[in-house]
Amino acid sequence: MVRIVLFVITNLSVMILFGSILSLLGFWSSTTLELIRIAGIFGFGGAIISLFLSKFAALSAVNGVIINKASNDMESWLLKIINKQAHKLDIVAPQLAIYDSIDMNAFATGSRKNAALIAISSGLLKNMQQPSIEAVIAHEMNHIASGDMITMTLIQGVVNTFVIFISRSLAKLICHWTSFMQDQDNEQFDTNNNQHGDVNSSLTYVIVSTCLEILFGMFASVIVFWFSRHREFYADAGSAKLVGCRNMISALQELKRSHESKTSNGIIATLYINSVKKNSLISDLFASHPSIDERIEALQHGTYFNKSSYFFK
Repeated sequence: MVRIVLFVITNLSVMILFGSILSLLGFWSSTTLELIRIAGIFGFGGAIISLFLSKFAALSAVNGVIINKASNDMESWLLKIINKQAHKLDIVAPQLAIYDSIDMNAFATGSRKNAALIAISSGLLKNMQQPSIEAVIAHEMNHIASGDMITMTLIQGVVNTFVIFISRSLAKLICHWTSFMQDQDNEQFDTNNNQHGDVNSSLTYVIVSTCLEILFGMFASVIVFWFSRHREFYADAGSAKLVGCRNMISALQELKRSHESKTSNGIIATLYINSVKKNSLISDLFASHPSIDERIEALQHGTYFNKSSYFFK
């Protein structure tokens, strides 16, 4: 969940910043074709910048420490497992980072599969059995090997393009309508009033377009979260192939027990775990992970084991 949320937030921030700067400088063209072209450039630009910042942003958010050389038996074992699984998946072994957290959590991020990073919480290492830890690592390794962050960037870029184009187009319509209504109320304007009106119109355009980008960007993130939920099932299946279905199911069951224990004690559960059971339709749309029960059921039925397509493998 950490990598998804940070990616979406960073991407949305970059996109809005670019759009606001362009608006203030007056670089948004009045022609539809140029607006589409600029929306595409900055839509994909925001997604690509977010991708390259993903490792730094994730490590900064959790205050993770990269382990270049093992200082204890656990770190040595983790590096060994990562190298072993990377060899099986035919990718360069990602960096390992450990961060301090009571939550049982792990995530993978990076701009490309041969320059990735896996971060694991101290809570997971302390409270989870080694076969389950290995399954969690295999799950994250499959995210890396499948290039999920790259695919997400392409999806986010397309989504951004539509968000920027629609937001700017609607903002222009609103500004034109506002100017038209003002003209109806005031039949005569001197030069100073015209200049003042232009300034007000530009400021209104910036404010309206920025608000619309935030609003549409939030709703558009539903597509990114759908992709994230979709890929979780395949990462689970990939982990099961690497370390055994029983180990992956055991890892999910341990996460489920941890979640239930924290919930019963009134402690907020980690975002990585998401919910044990399905929630309302709205909350499910904005969830980055399927429920644990759904993931366990998919593994038990082998639903995602035999897909041949790269995107759906």
